[in-house]
Amino acid sequence: MRKNRLESFSDGVLAIIITVMVLEMKVPHGADLGALKSVLPVFLSYVLSFVYLAIYWNNHHHMLYATQHVTGAVLWANLHLLFWLSLFPFVTGWMGENHFASTPVALYGIVLLMAAVAYSLLQHAIIQSQGSDSLLARAVGRDLKGKISPILYGVAILATFYNSWIAGFIYVFVALMWLIPDRRIERVLGDNEM
Repeated sequence: MRKNRLESFSDGVLAIIITVMVLEMKVPHGADLGALKSVLPVFLSYVLSFVYLAIYWNNHHHMLYATQHVTGAVLWANLHLLFWLSLFPFVTGWMGENHFASTPVALYGIVLLMAAVAYSLLQHAIIQSQGSDSLLARAVGRDLKGKISPILYGVAILATFYNSWIAGFIYVFVALMWLIPDRRIERVLGDNEM
């Protein structure tokens, strides 16, 4: 199967997820800046989730760029990833509406953890279908960030029962870690074209 349908479907789902997330934000009552205080937790949780979704979209795009063909296992792994990403609007809204209370922050971390696991499974399925000498396999290499992120999410989930703000800082740290451009795939593709 060609990969363009998978890319188009995934792009559409992510666009819908972001749209649902922004539509869940309510306009504050009042015309002064003080009115924004009541919606600040919702807005901050939206910004964090938007950044995570942008990171997933960007990395998904790069991963599929290095993919030659799509198998049934890749399709199911991609749907598994999209399932966890589709829960972002729910956990984002719940966390923001409850001003970063422990249980919603923990559930947010569980969704982040499961999305990271799902992304790793998709990456593995693609590498399995294309071989250990494929462009993606060479680009991923040891995948240090991919291995550290789930550990940090686990620490953050446990930290929510002590202090949910510690978990929030860990979630932000992981997002910042992934915001630094990862040029592995571009570098391998560039080397391959020479």
